[in-house]
Order: sequence, then structure tokens, then C-alpha cells
Amino acid sequence: MEGVVDPDSAADRLDTGKPHPARRYDYWLGGKDNFAADRESADVVAEAFPTIRFAALENRKFLRRAVAYLAEAGIRQFLDIGTGLPTAGNVHEIAQDVAPDSRIVYVDNDPIVLVHARALLNSSDEGATAYLEADVRDPEYILGHPDLARILDLTQPVALILVAIMHFITDDQEPYEVVRRLCDALPSGSYLAMTHATSDYLTAEDLAENNAAIARSGVPFQLRSTPEFSRFFRGFELVPPGIVSVTAWRPEEWHAHPRPEAVSMLGAVGRKP
Repeated sequence: MEGVVDPDSAADRLDTGKPHPARRYDYWLGGKDNFAADRESADVVAEAFPTIRFAALENRKFLRRAVAYLAEAGIRQFLDIGTGLPTAGNVHEIAQDVAPDSRIVYVDNDPIVLVHARALLNSSDEGATAYLEADVRDPEYILGHPDLARILDLTQPVALILVAIMHFITDDQEPYEVVRRLCDALPSGSYLAMTHATSDYLTAEDLAENNAAIARSGVPFQLRSTPEFSRFFRGFELVPPGIVSVTAWRPEEWHAHPRPEAVSMLGAVGRKP
């Protein structure tokens, strides 16, 4: 487990009384690595947005399709920030299934993810993985970390994965600047893959109810419209079909999808020219 601090020390730092997005997401996906505070927060959100579990599942499916697309497009380096708890179809498993020499750096700020990081470091012999305990709001720390330099060559194209994370960064925390600083460090030919919860389908009344639920949930969260989401991709060439519901981004085969408004999650992949 080179490049990962002691999981036992991480367990000692867990704050189980405060909800965390990674553990709440785990709960919605049917996982077991969550605590009462996470479940209570998740249930408050589900009261206002009853189809939240659909959104979590469809978001995960987008991740799988996007990573497979990127690997098939020749990308061999991935920086996955806001990794969440390991589950079926982690980024390295998807990428290395296409290209065994793929190299992945995972980043999350929840100690419980670190406790389970061995599952994220089960790389193919040809490739490599590492895990960093860090916060997306500190791009310089992530980009300057020696373990990132050990795994990724930032002179070669990298896929930056920001799936279901930037809606936790409110406007006062300068989300666009955070993403810009990360993307500025990547060379031409790199990609940005993102998903983000959207307000596109909400009436003013629905939005007020949603914002009230967010306030009660104890986890900062900000919905953004399609124009607001598109700002993250300034300077990037969008891969068709562009910015769409995650259910509509390169679906592998036809099947009955939840309605876009039931998922309320936008997704897109862009290439840095």
C-alpha cells in the first residue's frame, strides 16, 4: 500500500456524528459503510427528492461509461477526485479492463474511504494506482503530492474525473476557480469528465423545498443549471452528445431509463485542445 497512510490511524479520525457525502452516497447505493448521521442526512434529502437513489445509480453508470470511453480513446492516466467508497466498477477496474497499463490516482477527504483504500490499490501488474487523502478545494496540494508524481506524468494527457463532487462546493468556495486550477495543470489532449446535480427541472417552489432540505441535511450542497455547469468546461471541446442528463450520455444499449427530471444530474466529457 505504498503512498497510503495507515488505515488504522484513519479509523481513529472518523467523525461518525457528522454526515459525509461519501458515506451518504454509499447509503443510497445500498452500501454498509455509513453511520446513523449519514443515513439521517440522506433520508432528509430523499424526502425532498424521492428518486435520489436513481440519481446515485445512474451517476455511477455514467462513470463507468465515461471511463471506458476515455480508455478506448487512448487515455492511460486518470485523476479521480471525490472517489467515494470502493464499490463494483472502480475507475482502475474499468480502465485497466480496456488498457491494463492504465494508471490511476484516487483522491478523497473522508477517512473511511482510506480505511477501504486497499480495494482501490488492487492494480493490474502493468498499471498502477495510488490513493491521496486530500480535499478538492486544495488543488495545489493534490497536484504537488509526491505520490501523484510517482503515478502520473503531467506532461502526458490525463483524464480528470470530478463525478458528483462539485455540487458540494458552494459558490463562496470558488468552484470554477478550483476546477480551472486543476485543468490548467493538465496538458493538451487531457479530458475533464464531470457530473453535477441540476436545478433545471425544478420549479421555484420545488427549489425552495430542496434548499430547505439541504439546510437540514447538514451537508453543504448547491444545484446548478445547465449554463452554470457549462462554465466548468470553458476552453474544452465537448465530446458528443455534449452536456446532457447522465442517462443520455452515450448509453450502451436501449433500456427504460428514469426520466431526466427523476435523476436531475447532468454529465459531460470535454477534451482540452
